[in-house]
Amino acid sequence: MEHLYQTATKFAPQLLILAFLIITFLLSGIDKLTDWKGNLSFLKEHFSKTFLKNSVPLMLGIITFSELVAGVLAIIGILQIYISGSTTIGFYAAVVSAKVLLALLFGQRVVKDYAGAMTIAVYFMITLFGVYLLM
Repeated sequence: MEHLYQTATKFAPQLLILAFLIITFLLSGIDKLTDWKGNLSFLKEHFSKTFLKNSVPLMLGIITFSELVAGVLAIIGILQIYISGSTTIGFYAAVVSAKVLLALLFGQRVVKDYAGAMTIAVYFMITLFGVYLLM
């Protein structure tokens, strides 16, 4: 039990960032899976006047898969920290998460949703800090 406490103390910032990534990406990916039709309908309308309008189902699939991968990697990253003290998998989780956010930011800029893009920028800063901490 002492080992768990020491690890949690030593790696508190990294563990908190990974928990943030789990909440952000795993829940988002699960939401997209459980409400595929609703998300697809919303995004088709959202991108209807852009050059991406015919790619929405493919983009949604790629984003959903990537979010789930990021969330699962973050879970494994937490376990790896507690088991071995290594942050390698957590680093990969943060990098995948940052790439997902860049893809989402690109989409928000294409549809000229600047408020949405600004929100993604906040998530990106936290994630980028995680990349730095987990290196």
